[in-house]
This record gives sequence, structure tokens and C-alpha cells, in this order.
Amino acid sequence: MPAVSVIMPAYNAERYLHAAVDSVLRHSFADLELLIVDDGSSDGTVVVAQAYAARDARVRVLQQANAGPGPARNTGFRAAAGRFFAFLDSDDEWDETFLEAQIATLRARPDVDVVVGNARNRGGPRDGQPSRPVRGAGRPITLAEILADETCLFIMSVFRREVIDAIGGFDPEMFTNEEYEMWIRAALAGFAFTRNTTPLGWYSCRPGSLSSNDTRMLAGILRVFAKTRPRLAPRSPELAILDRQVARFDAELAAAEARGSLARGESREAARHLAALHARRGGWLIGAAARVLELAPHAALGVYRLRLRARRANPFGAAAHVRS
Repeated sequence: MPAVSVIMPAYNAERYLHAAVDSVLRHSFADLELLIVDDGSSDGTVVVAQAYAARDARVRVLQQANAGPGPARNTGFRAAAGRFFAFLDSDDEWDETFLEAQIATLRARPDVDVVVGNARNRGGPRDGQPSRPVRGAGRPITLAEILADETCLFIMSVFRREVIDAIGGFDPEMFTNEEYEMWIRAALAGFAFTRNTTPLGWYSCRPGSLSSNDTRMLAGILRVFAKTRPRLAPRSPELAILDRQVARFDAELAAAEARGSLARGESREAARHLAALHARRGGWLIGAAARVLELAPHAALGVYRLRLRARRANPFGAAAHVRS
């Protein structure tokens, strides 16, 4: 029986699967199995995965119809034999000592069930920087902190098998933010979290990935909170935190939807979303923008496009001023 089962969902990952798998198999911690779960890919993902399985007995390939990353990880859970579980997405990579460091914490601290790792970003505006803060190593991560800061956890986590035995894995109805929802359930069930803040891997920030879509991710977080709310005690600090987060993300979703409508030239939809944002946040500027879109949509869209082009031309400098 391997000590660790590494679960890697893969969907049309032929281009980058090699790097992810190689980063697992060259690990300093070798007592592992790697379960590559093909989620109905239409490219050569399965061929690449099966080639690794033919060369290394630690690799197993599982296949399913396309259902999303949560159900793919659940397929991995059901086949896993390890005492500990670890996640690695098919476009991410681990440093050679990633597992060794997390397993050392779990073995030294029986009071801890989940070790939240860290990595460096690859791509995006924070390329090369840590994906998560590098402070707070070793201290507990409470349910209140998880609810107050959706970024305090990370997909590169290693945890005891008992967590999944107790809570049952991912909710198959959650297509985004599925790991956040699962970790909240684990915290509600009494499992203890800590973090290793040392970046020991690479986390890909690709424009086409699920996590790059603002409106989809914001709507997903709101679904997570709606599911969580009935499980929190009335008048508890955690419920107050959740309600503040709902108000925050509800407004952020309206703003993201307004930006999307403006980018598509949909003035009426943009005005509607800005009016919704004004109702939540107030502010004369938001209200005025919604009114201008109603009264002079073509002029408003023209100004927005000019400002957007200026911002793209100078993405890292000060905001450009556009004369009307």
C-alpha cells in the first residue's frame, strides 16, 4: 500500500501533462501512486498518460466521460490506496521536495489533518511570485478564516484519507470553486488545517482555465456560501462573516457582469448590472454611469473602449488619461 495517492484530473492536457507527471515521479518521496483521471479528453491525453503507466508501475490511468474536475477527483478517491491524499492539477508542477515536506508535517503532528501548500505563479500579472502569502506557517487555519478569506486555502494540499472517508469528496454539482466548498465541509466536520507557506511548486495561471473567468468564479463562490449558510449556527461569528462575504461577492459579481457587458457592447445589460451594483454599494459615480448608459449608450461605450485600449497599451504603468 503506498503512503500517498496523488490524484491528477486531466482534460485535454496533452501539451503540459508531461511536466506535471515528471514532477511527481522524480520526487524525493517515492512511496506514492499517481492516479491520472482522464475526464473525457478529445486530444492525446490518454496516450501520454498510458505511456507513463507502461514505464512506471506507480502510475495508473482512469477514464470517465467528461464531468468536470470535482467528479474526476472523486473517481481518483474511489480507486486510491494511500493513507494520505494529494492533489496536483495536470498543468501544475511540484518541486522535488513538495510531498516530503507536507508528509513530514502530517506525521509529526497528529492534531493536523490537512496541510495547505504553496507554489509560485506561472503566467499572469504575478508571474514568479508566491501563489499564497508566506506568513503563518504551522498555525491553525480556522473555519472563520476560511470563510473570511477564500484564498487562504490552496489546491496543492496534502491530507489524511479520513477526511474523504468522513465527508465524501467533492460535490459533483459544483463545477467551479469545488475545492473551496469541500474544504469548508471538512472544517465544519472538525478536521484541522495548517499551512506550509514555503512555495514548493508551480501554479499555472492560464487565460483559458476555469479559474481565470471572473463571473463564473464569483457566481461559484456565492453558490458555496448559499450551501454553507444553513450549516452555521444562528448569530455565530462565522455566520456574520459569511453574510459580509455574500454582500461583497454579490457586488463584485454585478461589477464583473457590467464589465463583460460593456466589452461585448451590450449597453442595456451593462446599465442593468451597474444599477444592481449601485443598489448594493451606492456611490454617485456608479449611479451616474448607469444613467449615462441608459441615455447615451453609444457615447458611453465609445469612451469605455478608448479607456480599455489605453489600459491594455500601458498595463503596468499609471492609468492613462483619455480626452473625450
